[in-house]
Amino acid sequence: MAKTQRLLELLMTVNRKRKFTVGELAQEFGVSQRTILRDLQELSEWGVPLYSEVGPHGGYRVLKERILPPIAFSEEEAVAIFFAIQSLRHYSALPFAAEAASATNKFYAYMPPDVRERIDEMRHRVDFVTPKRQADSPHLSILLDAAVNQKVLAIAYESREKQTNRRIQPIGIYTQNGLWYCPAYCFQTSSYRVFRCDRIQTAVECAEAEPLDLRDIHLDNRESRLAGEEKNSIAIRAELTRVGVQKCEAERWSAPMLTIRPDGTGSLSGQIAESDRDFFAAFFIGLGREATVIHSPELLASMRSYLAELSGKYP
Repeated sequence: MAKTQRLLELLMTVNRKRKFTVGELAQEFGVSQRTILRDLQELSEWGVPLYSEVGPHGGYRVLKERILPPIAFSEEEAVAIFFAIQSLRHYSALPFAAEAASATNKFYAYMPPDVRERIDEMRHRVDFVTPKRQADSPHLSILLDAAVNQKVLAIAYESREKQTNRRIQPIGIYTQNGLWYCPAYCFQTSSYRVFRCDRIQTAVECAEAEPLDLRDIHLDNRESRLAGEEKNSIAIRAELTRVGVQKCEAERWSAPMLTIRPDGTGSLSGQIAESDRDFFAAFFIGLGREATVIHSPELLASMRSYLAELSGKYP
């Protein structure tokens, strides 16, 4: 067996076994223990996280981080993946910022010179623009981990009015217009809320709290699954011009409420939480002539109050 092939198979073997001895590997690959030791040293230089243990029950162990087996990419696939990672570079915070940077560097370093030249030229020809925000979101990793592993977190949350301490169980995290958001069940209000991640001052696991079973609720279905669970909700309806439809399409929350007609106009209707009334009042006022709110009286009252406040600010 050629050395390169043996190293690749050895990489997959140690990743699968997790714990092994030099003698076991030497017997499995039909080579001397000295050869296996040299191969393990080379794997370590590749970046495989190996740890040696001494003693009668010693051997080698792969640390917690696993190394995936080699995957052959075509030139077009490699370039596509490189730029998919590059598209995240405008974000001030990511749940996997260091890993994304490391993956980008590896892709670039191991590409042939002509492909690197192609990428260098393309960097000035393609971009994924995201608004740059000063707000930092340092707790994205713990929020994502809690969503995946069904954990309750104790957070200190700073809203526009005040700072509160809450216990939440995240559903996931998503980004829009350069800001990160975390839909979660709030134990304090016994309801689902969306939290701005940059307003979360601290976040720690609350081990003593019993988590809910939210495994079937995720970002793709949360609006439809939770629509009927809001205790205090109001029905809204607004007519939209074609420009109004286009502006609503840019909002993640609008998809289940938006109806588009063949001529490009449309309507926005559905149930909203009473606590979100001020948000929707400001949103529809921001649409200006592109939207006409027909219902509900509560939303219209909030819009009139908002407009009166603006009128008083600019007499």
